[in-house]
Amino acid sequence: MVKIYGTGMSRASRCFWAAIELGIDFEQVPVHFGEAKAPEYLSVNPNGRVPALVDGDVVLFESMAINLYLAKKAGGDLAPKSLAEEGEVLKWSFWAVTECEEAANTILFHRFLLPEANRDEGLAKEAEATLMRPLEILDAALAGKDYLVGNRFTIADLNVASVISWAKAGRMSLEPFPNVGRWLRACLRRPAQKAALA
Repeated sequence: MVKIYGTGMSRASRCFWAAIELGIDFEQVPVHFGEAKAPEYLSVNPNGRVPALVDGDVVLFESMAINLYLAKKAGGDLAPKSLAEEGEVLKWSFWAVTECEEAANTILFHRFLLPEANRDEGLAKEAEATLMRPLEILDAALAGKDYLVGNRFTIADLNVASVISWAKAGRMSLEPFPNVGRWLRACLRRPAQKAALA
């Protein structure tokens, strides 16, 4: 059985979401941030971070790589159906990490996750400003369509939504980006997403 290491309050939640969407049976192995440096876990992920995946002889770290692997393993509508779609899925997944994740994570931490005394609203506002251009790009890409690739919910939508949702949880207004707001609501209403956080 597939094992996914991590908790719902980490990047592992996007891997749980993907596995549930794809109908993949998996065992969640709870590893909290403080436990990720333990020697037994470092043998799975030498970076000392969550998540990680073990599927027989396959051992992976990096949540986006895990999700792309799971989609390829299970196939179906979430997976790319052509080389062109695979390119689009990879493009959007890598884009979410390189263009959005750091800023979205900063917003989430400084408005929600950190203790009140450790939050810095100035850093949250700087991160919002950084995220404006990527959200403009995403909003334009979603104009006149429901999803990013093949006009169906795919692993690209899941990967990107899992990042953008951090900014939303950090109370960043998506009002200037109506297509992003509409799309994100649809993604986050999916039963598998709710189950992943349960």
